[in-house]
Amino acid sequence: MIGAGASPMPTASRSAPRDGDRYAGLIAQLSSGDGQQAMETLLMDAQALAYRFSLLVCGHTQDAEDAMQDALLQTYKNARRIRQPKGFRTWLYQTVKNACLMSRRRHVGEPGRLGSLDEDGAPDVPEAAPNPEEQTAASAERQRFQRAFRTLPRPYRLVAFLRDVEGLSTREVATIVGISEANAKQRLHRARQMLREALS
Repeated sequence: MIGAGASPMPTASRSAPRDGDRYAGLIAQLSSGDGQQAMETLLMDAQALAYRFSLLVCGHTQDAEDAMQDALLQTYKNARRIRQPKGFRTWLYQTVKNACLMSRRRHVGEPGRLGSLDEDGAPDVPEAAPNPEEQTAASAERQRFQRAFRTLPRPYRLVAFLRDVEGLSTREVATIVGISEANAKQRLHRARQMLREALS
């Protein structure tokens, strides 16, 4: 039973401050002798982050892959010029979101490609194939959470993912989604409420 004041979201990913320092360190290395290795590491991290987020936002697998490739290209071209290196994830997620919007505009008129990023109907982020060795109580609980998470309407799912799964601040979430901090807080509160109801 989850208390009314508790978040039902997993807390294992609340490492955004440490990640920010790590990304800032990698970006600082881009102009040094270790620049090539730092860029390779940054691109590998960006690929994983961008694809997971693009699946949630874009609405179609092909669009998600296109958005990821665009985000990687933008990372390669612009990482050295990021004004706030600790906010790399915020910058990357904004890049992915913009790429998804551009992809939708390119596909205007195609069945199933219309609608804003606030509308529901995006495919779920695929779960990894079950490993027999990982059939533990913890993995069962994760699967239960994922099923409940998929029931959230997309606007709430997006905010909950960024805030509680990725560990970003409310300000960062608002910046990425393009809403006010007050609206971000409202959506997060409602998302947590719906999750608690689904998990109760």
